[in-house]
Amino acid sequence: MDPPPDHGEDSYRGSGALTDRKALITGGDSGIGRAVALAYAREGADVLFTHLPEERDEARRTADLVEGAGRKAVPVECDIRTEDACRSLVDRAVAEFGRIDVLINNAAYQMSQPEGIAAITTEQFDRVVRTNLYGMFWLCKMALPHIPAGGSIINTTSVQGYQPSPHLLDYATTKGAIVTFTHGLAQMLAKDGIRVNAVAPGPVWTPLIPATLPDTKEFGKQSPLGRPAQPAEMAPAYVFLASSRASYITGEIVNATGGTPLP
Repeated sequence: MDPPPDHGEDSYRGSGALTDRKALITGGDSGIGRAVALAYAREGADVLFTHLPEERDEARRTADLVEGAGRKAVPVECDIRTEDACRSLVDRAVAEFGRIDVLINNAAYQMSQPEGIAAITTEQFDRVVRTNLYGMFWLCKMALPHIPAGGSIINTTSVQGYQPSPHLLDYATTKGAIVTFTHGLAQMLAKDGIRVNAVAPGPVWTPLIPATLPDTKEFGKQSPLGRPAQPAEMAPAYVFLASSRASYITGEIVNATGGTPLP
C-alpha cells in the first residue's frame, strides 16, 4: 500500500491497562486488527488472532510485533464463515490461555458494486453476511462460557451502518445489524458482568480498501477531517473499552469517524 498504513509501530506506548489479559481478535493480520493486537500487547495482553491462508506473511508480521512487546502471540489460520471453524477457534484460545478476557469481532469482508443491487451475486452476499455476522454470532455464543465476569466483547461496526453508501449495500447492511446485535447482547449479558460495546470507524486506510474499491484517490476526503484514519488511530478505542476504565460502559458504540456525525 502506498503510503503504508501506520499500526502504531513507532508511536503506541502502553500504560499497563490490560496487564495479563487474554484476547481473541479476528482479522488480526493487518489493518485495525493488527493495530489493536499491537496496542493490546503493549498494554500487557496476550493475543490470539485469526488470518486467512493467503495472509500468512502479514500474520507473521503481527505476531512479531506482539512478541516484540514481550507478550504471547498465537496466529491461527481460520475462516470464520463456518460454525465448526469458530468452535475450533474458541477451543484453541482456551487451550492456549485458559480463558478469553476480551473477544474482538473485527474480521470483515466488503466488495464495491457501483452497478447496483443487480450486480451483487448470491455468492458475494453470502460471503459478506457469513463473515461479518455469522462469525460474530457464533464466536460470541461459543466464547461466552470462557469469558469471566469483568470480561468484554468488542465488535467492529462502521459509519456505513448509519450512513450506507449505495455501492456497499450488503456490507452496510451487516454493519447496521452489528449495532443492533451489540445493543441487544449488552443488555443480555449485563447480569453476568460481561460488557459488550462496538467501535464504528469511518474511513480507515487498510488493505481492504485498495483490494475492494476501484478508486482510492478520494477515499476518506469526505470526512470533516479531510483524510482517512490510520489503523493506529482506532486502537485506543479498543483498549479503552476493554480496560477497567470503561467498567460502567456497555451497549455503547464509539464513533471514530473523523467528525462525521452519527446518531
